[in-house]
Amino acid sequence: MKPAKPEAAKGVGYGLAAYTIWGSFPLYFALFAGVPSYEVLIHRIVWSCVFLAIVVSFLGRWKPIMAALAHPEKLGFVFGCAVFIALNWGIYIYAVETRHVLQASLGYFLTPLVNVGLGMLVLRETISRLQIVAVALATIAILYQLFLLGVVPWITLVLAFSFGTYGLLRKQVELDGLSGLFVETLLLLPVGLLALGLLGAAGESHFNDSTTTMLLLMSSGIVTAIPLLFFAGAARRLRLATVGFLMYINPTLQFFIALFVFNEPMSGEKLLSFAMIWVALGLYSWSAWVGRERSA
Repeated sequence: MKPAKPEAAKGVGYGLAAYTIWGSFPLYFALFAGVPSYEVLIHRIVWSCVFLAIVVSFLGRWKPIMAALAHPEKLGFVFGCAVFIALNWGIYIYAVETRHVLQASLGYFLTPLVNVGLGMLVLRETISRLQIVAVALATIAILYQLFLLGVVPWITLVLAFSFGTYGLLRKQVELDGLSGLFVETLLLLPVGLLALGLLGAAGESHFNDSTTTMLLLMSSGIVTAIPLLFFAGAARRLRLATVGFLMYINPTLQFFIALFVFNEPMSGEKLLSFAMIWVALGLYSWSAWVGRERSA
């Protein structure tokens, strides 16, 4: 049992690194001031594909990728993943640019509960009573914002459901996280290159505005891939329950960045809706923990 402890500690370190980087993304994407979110998204797709190709080559992981590409008729779920992850990336970048990071953080707090709901509705998975209560409470929190605050938290909803749907489709794909993301970006690459060409032809590209902007846009591929590699290292060494608890670091960091760095307003009503989501997450986490103990 002794060798497992250092590996678990290493897994926690990898998990903390992955979720801390993801949670700090608002600080990174805020650097793209003046560059439209759609252009940042296009560059993120293109440079992620380039950098992931380098990583895959370095790790010698081309075999599963080539096997998947050899059967394009089976790439339907992968293409669906590509569409939903691109939608998630684009809306998230837009949320940072327009200083709606609180809505973004709420979306990622909500994602586990969306996963539970989708699993129940689509995969016919059985869930506990506490999980049903958690999903119901989260739904009430969103309806509270809609009816009492008069605001449709569309950024929250799109982020939560796009990432939740991405996870649902990803369960149908046999590729590992790194290989899967590379194939996803590879499928989007032609559209990205075409979009870059159109922006350049129209004189609307910001890529050559300055060396700083150029390097920032190119770095988006590295910034996308590095936390994924950390996450893969954590997932191999930790139990799913542990990874699930570490996941909350991401939206929590985004929440505090929105409040204390971007100074986004937090009304009492909005805080109440967050509190309802947090209570729902507490119920969900407790239910998952109890279920793990019973199945052990």
